[in-house]
Amino acid sequence: MESTHFNALRNKHDGLERRIAEERARPSPDEVLLMELKRRKLKIKEALSQLH
Repeated sequence: MESTHFNALRNKHDGLERRIAEERARPSPDEVLLMELKRRKLKIKEALSQLH
């Protein structure tokens, strides 16, 4: 169970990294969206560190 949850969180984290990179690559990145994506990524990172 825990490893499944860990893997799901890891996949979400990786997906957020890709979305952040895509947004940064745009000519005019949406800074508010970037802040929200980074905030969500940090929460997932914290949850991953608690499981590991």
